[in-house]
Amino acid sequence: MQDIAILGPTASGKTSLSIELAKQLNANILSLDSLSIYKEIDIASAKPTLQERGNIKHFGIDALSINESFNVTTFFELYKEAKKQSSQENKNLIIVGGTGFYLKSMIDGVSYKPPLSEETKQKVSKNLANGYEIINQIDKKYANAISKSDSYRIEKWLEIYFQTNTIPSEFFKQNEKEPIVKDIKLYEIVIDKEILRDRISLRTQIMIDTGLIDEVFYLEKKYTRSPNPMKAIGIKECLGFLDGKMNKDELKEKIIINTARLAKRQRTFNSTQFKEHFKGSVHDIREAILKQF
Repeated sequence: MQDIAILGPTASGKTSLSIELAKQLNANILSLDSLSIYKEIDIASAKPTLQERGNIKHFGIDALSINESFNVTTFFELYKEAKKQSSQENKNLIIVGGTGFYLKSMIDGVSYKPPLSEETKQKVSKNLANGYEIINQIDKKYANAISKSDSYRIEKWLEIYFQTNTIPSEFFKQNEKEPIVKDIKLYEIVIDKEILRDRISLRTQIMIDTGLIDEVFYLEKKYTRSPNPMKAIGIKECLGFLDGKMNKDELKEKIIINTARLAKRQRTFNSTQFKEHFKGSVHDIREAILKQF
């Protein structure tokens, strides 16, 4: 049985293509989407409805409550579960989603990170302000490769160094990445920018017409604005609308603009982060995948 992945920007037709292929190829689907993973975010995530899913088993959809956090290892576990069940059922697995980062991490693997002691956490907190200077003294090569304002990488360097007393570059040599997904064929949907924007516009209008604002009102009332999903595109704009900061036309345009920007980032990521892979229209990809099986 085989694994394949379908990449592409938001609103490019990945979901419908994956369901169509799953029916023809006796496959399950693993969704790599940072919003569809949540229960109750149905319209804002543009997740396929139960009717659209039909009898195709989906993993990675409705897996978490909104007030639960997740990271890339959550998708590792979802993949392992999807792969195990698909193997038991003698089915192929189609991985689909716009969040290419998760797939990239599964293909490359993630380096082991040691659990942090309370002493290490306190030490990192105390030294974070002058973290770059510490790195520059101990690991000049790493310091030259990052910005002085890159607080994320500075913090991670300090965590590993203080916890293991080993320069992180040496630590990673001793703890090489282990890929989660191996021997997978990638297919990326390529679509004209203007056509994609029209699709985004249409989808946004459908979302608003089918109750996006009411969904966000309900989510805010139940969960407040604190959980991370409440900052997602489609949700944050609706919160602005509910605050009286824009009218419905402005709401629609704001969502379209922000979604188009997201699509651009997704295209850039896919083109720069994945090795050479098949690119084409939905039709091209459908034909290429069907020939593979």
